[in-house]
Amino acid sequence: MMSEKTGLDNSTYNILSVLGKEADFLYDTIDKYIQDAESANKIELLEIWRTIKNDRQKHLGLLKDVLEKEFHS
Repeated sequence: MMSEKTGLDNSTYNILSVLGKEADFLYDTIDKYIQDAESANKIELLEIWRTIKNDRQKHLGLLKDVLEKEFHS
């Protein structure tokens, strides 16, 4: 279904919305969390934040790929 407000279908809007949130987290937040864990010498927490960062980067890549397919189909 196409939105009159945005001119985007729901799927495209959803992808763009999550891409924005994931990008904000990756570029504005996660590195601060990693630095804080390093400063506090919390090795287990540091590894968790790094794992989350890697997972979110993969998710971002998946969404980017599907968005490209949406626009080229």
